[in-house]
Amino acid sequence: MIDRRAFVAGLGAVLAMPLGVEAQQAGKVYRIGYLGNASAATQADRVESLRERLRDLGYVEGKNIVIEFRWAEGRYERLPDWAAELVRLKIDVLMTAGTPGARAAKQATTTIPIVLVGIGDAVASGVVASLARPGGNIAGSSDSVPELMAKLLGLLKEVVPHARRVAVLANPDSSPQSGMPTFQAMETTAGSLKVELERFAARRPSEFESAFSTIAKSRVDAVVVPSDVVFNDNVAALVDLAGKRRLPSAAIKAFAEAGGLIGYGLNFAEMDRRAAYFVDKILKGVKPADLPVQQPTTFDLVVNLKTAKALSLTIPPSLLLRADQVIE
Repeated sequence: MIDRRAFVAGLGAVLAMPLGVEAQQAGKVYRIGYLGNASAATQADRVESLRERLRDLGYVEGKNIVIEFRWAEGRYERLPDWAAELVRLKIDVLMTAGTPGARAAKQATTTIPIVLVGIGDAVASGVVASLARPGGNIAGSSDSVPELMAKLLGLLKEVVPHARRVAVLANPDSSPQSGMPTFQAMETTAGSLKVELERFAARRPSEFESAFSTIAKSRVDAVVVPSDVVFNDNVAALVDLAGKRRLPSAAIKAFAEAGGLIGYGLNFAEMDRRAAYFVDKILKGVKPADLPVQQPTTFDLVVNLKTAKALSLTIPPSLLLRADQVIE
């Protein structure tokens, strides 16, 4: 015989449960695919930031989520095959960073939700229709701020006022469409600063040495390294090459932390934490097309005084006051 009062009370408790708890009790395990441009070693800190935020949102690996990683290790030609393999695993969400990864993911599926963990110019590269209304199965964030590299050039000029020719490292394998606005913004700033820019190509770490040898022979006064997945994941090697040639250098925040002169840019770990927000929304039923692509609003300036002294450069006090971090 059923106790009606106990039955009603139990039913009320079930109805009062949050949807997330109900889903977990049902034993649902979500499968997340992560398509990486670089390697597990170079992306370890960023992946840990993602995992931490997912745990904060209630997703625990081995309990209610499984993350399948595929790493291209800087060889972009691997990305389409890795993306196709992740799709065959019937994942619930496909995450990827960078324009090459985003293109491979978009080509691999039009139905599985794709979360961009930072991408160049998502519109110019054809990944989304617009930032406000991305359409289709894609959501996430863009790390494309063309004015960012122009700002970096201006900061470098403050520290190296005599600079007349500046080298810009470029990765031809990255999307030309997404990179063009950045270089155009830099050229506009260069004109006002009376600086001439010269681009030098490097597709992978094995080409860095040759690129910097050519840069040194061209007798430039300094070098700017734009944000690019290959460059960002190998800052230590680039810093070492610039240091050996006594070239004042400017790049992303981590560059100055590793020994470069100036670092200015995004907090990439924060972008990975933000990606977890999109994953959570999508797993709870929100359509990717209803989530606008977000752009960064805050940037960090890092100045390495130790490197400046080694290069016999003086950092203007006004720049030190604006710095978020000064390395001595």
